[in-house]
Amino acid sequence: MIYDTIIIGGGPTGTAASVYAARKQLKAILITDSFGGQSVVSNDIDNWIGDIRISGFELAQKFEAHIKAQDGLETLIDKVSKIDQISDNPYPIYEVITEGGKTFQAKTLILGMGAHRRKLDIPGEAEFSAKGVAYCATCDAPFFEGQKVAVVGGGNAGLESVLDLLSYASEVYLFNRSDELKGDPQTAEKIQKHPNFKGILYNTVVTDIFGEKLMTGIHYQNLKTQEINELAITGLFIEIGSLPNSDIVKHLVDTNQIGEIIIDHKYSTTSRAGIFAAGDITDEAYKQNNISAGDAVKAALSAYNYIHKLEG
Repeated sequence: MIYDTIIIGGGPTGTAASVYAARKQLKAILITDSFGGQSVVSNDIDNWIGDIRISGFELAQKFEAHIKAQDGLETLIDKVSKIDQISDNPYPIYEVITEGGKTFQAKTLILGMGAHRRKLDIPGEAEFSAKGVAYCATCDAPFFEGQKVAVVGGGNAGLESVLDLLSYASEVYLFNRSDELKGDPQTAEKIQKHPNFKGILYNTVVTDIFGEKLMTGIHYQNLKTQEINELAITGLFIEIGSLPNSDIVKHLVDTNQIGEIIIDHKYSTTSRAGIFAAGDITDEAYKQNNISAGDAVKAALSAYNYIHKLEG
C-alpha cells in the first residue's frame, strides 16, 4: 500500500500536520518514538496559545490525545532508521524503514523530527555526563539540592534552567559567551534578584570539566583577557541550543551549514518534490512550538494540494 503521506515526529509539528492531514482525509500514518517533542521536559510552558500555563508532560498528553482522536489516521510508535526515494515514475515515491523493521511507502513526506541538544565538546564533558554534567534542569535539578552549580548559555533555555535550579541549588552561576544575554529580559531580571544566584560571567567559556568519579569543578576562560580560572562546582547544565535531526534526509533535501532543512516558508516545501518540512528541523528563524505547529499546517495543506495535482 502506498500512503498519501508519512508524517515523522510527535511534537507540535507532527501533531499539527497529522490533524490537518486527517481532516483532509489523506491516507496518512504518523511515525514517532514519543510524543511532545523537546518541550516534554519543561515544567512550565507559558506561551502555548490557549493555555496560560501547561507542563511539557501535559502538553505531550494533549498531543497524543488529539492525534488518536483523528479518524483514519494511523499511528506507529517506532523510530525511523532510513528514508529514501524508490521511484520517480510517474511521480516520486518515498520509502521509510523503522528500527522495528517495518517499511512504508508514500507519495509525500512531512518531516518534523525536531532537534537535539548541542554539546560543548570539551574535555571531561563525555566523561562526566550524568555524573555532574546535565542537559535538562527540569529533569535533573532536584538531584542538586544544596549544591553549587553553573549553567552555560544566555538564551531562554539557559535562563529557564537557572530559574529551575534556584529552587534547589545553594549557588547558581551563569556563563555567557557574549557580552549580553539573548534570553527574555524579564526572566533575566527575575533570576538576578534571587539570593542563590551568584552572577553572570560574560564573554566567558568553559574550557574543561574535571573530577574523579563525579565532577568537582570546571576551568573557564575570559575571551577578552584570556585569563583562565577555576570554579568548584558539582553540576554543570549545558543549554547552548540545538542541532536539527536531519542526518537521515541530507541525501534527499538541501540543508544549510548547520544541517537545517532549507524550506520555502510560504508553503513548507523543500528542494525535493513531495517532501515537506516544518519546525526545529528547518531553517525557520524562530524555534517556537506555536510556529512549528503553524508551519506544519502549511506542510499538510501543501502536501494535500501536491497530491491532488498528481492525481490530475
